[in-house]
Amino acid sequence: MEIKQRVREQFGAAAEAYVRSRSHAFGHDLGRLVEWAAVWPGELALDVATGGGHTGLALARHGARVILLDLTPRMLQAARRAAAERGVMPAGFLAAEAEALPLADRCVSLVTCRIAPHHFADPAAFVQEVARVLEPGGRFLLIDSLSPADHELDELVNELEQLRDPSHVRSYTLEEWCGFLAAAGLRLERVEVIYRRHEWDDWTVRSGMSEAARAALAGWLLDRERLCRFLDVEVDRGSIRSFRDDKVLILARLPYLPPQAALRPEG
Repeated sequence: MEIKQRVREQFGAAAEAYVRSRSHAFGHDLGRLVEWAAVWPGELALDVATGGGHTGLALARHGARVILLDLTPRMLQAARRAAAERGVMPAGFLAAEAEALPLADRCVSLVTCRIAPHHFADPAAFVQEVARVLEPGGRFLLIDSLSPADHELDELVNELEQLRDPSHVRSYTLEEWCGFLAAAGLRLERVEVIYRRHEWDDWTVRSGMSEAARAALAGWLLDRERLCRFLDVEVDRGSIRSFRDDKVLILARLPYLPPQAALRPEG
């Protein structure tokens, strides 16, 4: 099945679960993103793959005019309801692909994307689109699952994610993210690794897994000792209680056009 269709089906079915998810709504990483964004009243921002709208609505509460964009119409409907319940009015809602943003060049000063690019078909194309729509000096703030540099662990972490959620494409290493940013002409300014823990039951139920599938996945993970050590898996009486999940927070910026380039003589 085509990647984007898998994403629409997975998140369309689980839209309300992601709106209610405490880790998405109140995670420490969200507070850090808002802090680093340093929004100013009235600036136009774009939140890509907004999901339940948690990031975009947090920016709106700090005064930004935020466009909420998502591939899945049912997620946008859930985000619209969440905005109404919170009394927040975004600048707009857009159903669109992250790799083909329906915005003009150089039209926003801030782009955010939180815990989503591991579902994207082409993250490099997405970052190119971010660079296109940003104004010179504009900021790009990204949070996503971070894959380890160790090749074996990288493969195992991504296999675990794909077994839990078939719409998962890949969690990337920091080196890969730096490559995407550099290729798009974005300058990396700050990086922070945020260590979170997932409650196993919440993590597996939210993705719509059956009880049998959850048990099989737990058995698969417990059979891989090195992965369990890396994820710091907590086991209680033979059942997985929680595990560590690394996220990376990145701030990048579109540089201003150098004066010598702007004033280059014709001919």
